[in-house]
Formats: sequence, structure tokens, C-alpha cells
Amino acid sequence: MPNYWLFKSEPDVYSIDDLKRDKKTYWDGVRNYEARNYLRDKVKIGDLVLFYHSNCDEPGVYGICEVVKEGYPDFTQFDPSNKYFDPKSKEDNPTWFMVDVKFVKKLKKPVLLEDIKSNPKLSKMRLVQKGNRLSIIPLTESEFEEILKMSGE
Repeated sequence: MPNYWLFKSEPDVYSIDDLKRDKKTYWDGVRNYEARNYLRDKVKIGDLVLFYHSNCDEPGVYGICEVVKEGYPDFTQFDPSNKYFDPKSKEDNPTWFMVDVKFVKKLKKPVLLEDIKSNPKLSKMRLVQKGNRLSIIPLTESEFEEILKMSGE
């Protein structure tokens, strides 16, 4: 059985439309240890991911993707010209990890953060908990299914 996740991306950096165009991408630039641990240890091939647009006018879930490659060292940490460069990270002992995802679909209608917050069935979802700013969030199957239902899928 797959695990379920919510991955956040700013749409002006990388959007669900970018993933639809590219079909597959690596999920780089995660620089939080808890989120890194998920990518390194917990996110597995076949897991399903809600693609969430953050830091925009209408934050919310806009699509679905699937994990196609499990955690491996995020190569951007080693590139001094990359904004995600980490001079403390070493190739023989990398700090940061990423996974690859493939496009599954855009939702018929986005499920906006305000709608998620107003749904009592999602009141325990980590996304709506105070102080939770993680870019990679585990979901329960029922949370995943409820968001799909809200989108008209």
C-alpha cells in the first residue's frame, strides 16, 4: 500500500503545470531536517503526493504526482552556483536528499487552504496545525481521499 504525502512548491518556482509539461522531475531544495528525513527514509516508490502551491494568492492542492525514485542525495547541495548550495555538506556524507516524482493529474478544481481549514474532517491534518511550515507533510489515506473528494475527483 502506498503512503500519502503533501509536497509544497511555490508556483512561480515550480508548479503543477511545470510538472505536467515535464512529466517527471526531481524534488530538490528541501532544507529542513524533518522533511529531509521523510525524503531520505520514508517516501517510497509508488507513494502518492498531493502537489500544493504555497506562498501565492490562492494556496492549495492543485494536482497529484507519484514517487518514481526513492531518496538520493540532492545534487544541488554540492553546486556553489546553486541557491541550495550547502558548503557543510560533503559528497561522502550528504546532508540533503530528494526524490523523483511523475505527473499523475491536475485536479478538476483546486482545493484551497481556506477550504481545507474549514473542513472538520481535515482538522487534524498537519497542514492546518499551528506552526507547521514543513514542505513535505505525511497524510493519512482518509485525508488524501477527502481532498480528492473536495476537488470533484
